[in-house]
Amino acid sequence: MEATRQSRQDKLNIGQKAAAVIAALGAEKASKVYKYLNEDEVEKLTLEVARLGHVEAEQTEKVLDDFYKTCLTQKVVTDGGMEYARAVLEKAYGESVAQELLKKVGKHMKGRSFDFIKRGDTKNLISFLQHERPQTIALVLSYVDPNQAAELISNLSDEKRLKVVESIARMESASPEVIKLVEKELAKKFDSILTTDFMTIGGIDYIAGVMNHMDRSSEKAIFDAMSQEDPDLAETIRKKMFVFEDILGMDNRSIQRFIRECDMKDVVYALKNASQEMLGVFFANMSSRMSETIQSDLEVTVNVKLRDVEEAQQRIVAIIRKLDEEGELVLGKGGKDDIIA
Repeated sequence: MEATRQSRQDKLNIGQKAAAVIAALGAEKASKVYKYLNEDEVEKLTLEVARLGHVEAEQTEKVLDDFYKTCLTQKVVTDGGMEYARAVLEKAYGESVAQELLKKVGKHMKGRSFDFIKRGDTKNLISFLQHERPQTIALVLSYVDPNQAAELISNLSDEKRLKVVESIARMESASPEVIKLVEKELAKKFDSILTTDFMTIGGIDYIAGVMNHMDRSSEKAIFDAMSQEDPDLAETIRKKMFVFEDILGMDNRSIQRFIRECDMKDVVYALKNASQEMLGVFFANMSSRMSETIQSDLEVTVNVKLRDVEEAQQRIVAIIRKLDEEGELVLGKGGKDDIIA
């Protein structure tokens, strides 16, 4: 019986759960909650309430219980910090439930930091941030999506944007005290970070994502300058920017171009654990004879180490990056580097 009730509860997505809470509160209390939401949140929540339909009493009870636990978790984190909250919650609900609650609340707290950046007009944000120290800009941009961060970085001065990219790449963690201080200085109207442990921000993977969204002229200028100051960092970021799976997003002409430069042994190894979609892309851009040869080699090539597969894929990626830099193919990135027919 309990398993059945849990199964029904799991069918509700996060929007439906929020709608169930609002419906359970009643119109008067729900209206008070709405005062703390922005227009977009109100619209989404109202739409979910309208679509909700019938919710069983057992489902509503479970949703409200989860909501109460989340609220309680945030309160004890606020009052006494993460370790205090962990001790209280483990005593009340057990280690497993406590860990899940803290993880959920931790994501929520991090997500709302520097929230004004996500909602602000890009031109105003550029004007606002360009006079800040590179380390400060890097910290703020670590909380926004890569596409918006790329646009903001592209509009900084050459010297400052290089320092910002380097700062984000070298970031690993920042204490809540530092985040709180910066956030209070930049946007006093938002709540400060409450958790007392460290949160992962920035880093190589993040800045690689930012660079992937940046226009080519800005990307080239940054890498040219970074290669002079810190070639190892530049190469590390560059390797993260295009992965083997990104071949799926390339046009056929570009795929045919890089295949001509590849060692066929590398192609065989690289495709050894590839998806059917990837295999289809490669075979569709080969001659019938080459396709038959590769397929035959794949069948007889056995006991291949994962490391060998990854190295073969990396060599192919290196060829693609080289041809891209030489203008021999197109990786399909956006930005100002448009193609002229």
